[in-house]
Amino acid sequence: MDTTQTNATPPAVDAAARERQRAAAGDAIRVEGLRKTYGEKVAVKGVSFAVRRGEVFALLGPNGAGKTSTIEILEGYRACNGGTAAVLGMDPHRDGERLKPRIGVMLQQDGLYPSLRAGEVLDLFARFFAQPEDPVALLDLVGLRDSSGVRCRQLSGGQKRRLALAVALVGRPELLFLDEPTTGMDPQARRATWDIIRALRERGATVLLTTHFMDEAERLADRIAIMDDGELIALDTPAGLTSGQSTTTTEIHVTLGAEIETAALAALPTARAARRDASGKYTVETGDARTLLVELTTLLRDRGLDVSELRVGRSSLEDVFLRLTGKEMRA
Repeated sequence: MDTTQTNATPPAVDAAARERQRAAAGDAIRVEGLRKTYGEKVAVKGVSFAVRRGEVFALLGPNGAGKTSTIEILEGYRACNGGTAAVLGMDPHRDGERLKPRIGVMLQQDGLYPSLRAGEVLDLFARFFAQPEDPVALLDLVGLRDSSGVRCRQLSGGQKRRLALAVALVGRPELLFLDEPTTGMDPQARRATWDIIRALRERGATVLLTTHFMDEAERLADRIAIMDDGELIALDTPAGLTSGQSTTTTEIHVTLGAEIETAALAALPTARAARRDASGKYTVETGDARTLLVELTTLLRDRGLDVSELRVGRSSLEDVFLRLTGKEMRA
């Protein structure tokens, strides 16, 4: 999908105009002190945040962080045990009948009717809305026109995700909840989905998405919230998160054709610390990047080690995410 525009206002002006529109329109979502418990387990612990109208807002966190519970409360599928949540100015649980025609939901589990054909699914959901999108146009948008007659159980995982996105869009929603929208998609479908999300923002829709792809959040989101253990631990723009978590320390990332002892990297005169990120991949922290580069390349030359990648820069969003939430696997 080509979203290029000619004779457009410069990007900085466009961004400023969108920000003014969002401020004037108020918040699409406002959460204050939100709590959710399951028996003795506290899944959401007094979370507060707001999502502005017309922005793409990413909610990130490791498994078990409380993201799904938070989003299900906002969608009206669960009641909270404390605090308040307002979605488009309404209580999502109490005012669900009025709210649901104005939102679109793409669940992590698609829940499509396995015996219906893709086109039949969209026709069915279109009947629930007074002014739906054209189902055929939506199939074109998500690249499923040729699969319109295929039963849902025969669609691939990526095709099911694209059909679920079309279902979320069929009611022309003001607000979209997209739960890991590109999981299972091939690279082309993933980029096409990004274009769709950007186009939705341009027309004024609000998008709240969750994803485990840090590049997806960094490229799409106006702001990112990170949850862990039921709490909100960070909230900022992508640039604000990466720069805010940076210090005077610079990270040197190197990928080698063979292994090297982390202790040897940490022993370099201007190194502050070193770690092994994966097989052949290392990060060295320093306060003097230029000198460390000389020391590092000299060491690697003396060891006869080939370098396939060498990168100097600030922390990536993934680095920030791991630093805030830890690196251990979550069940």
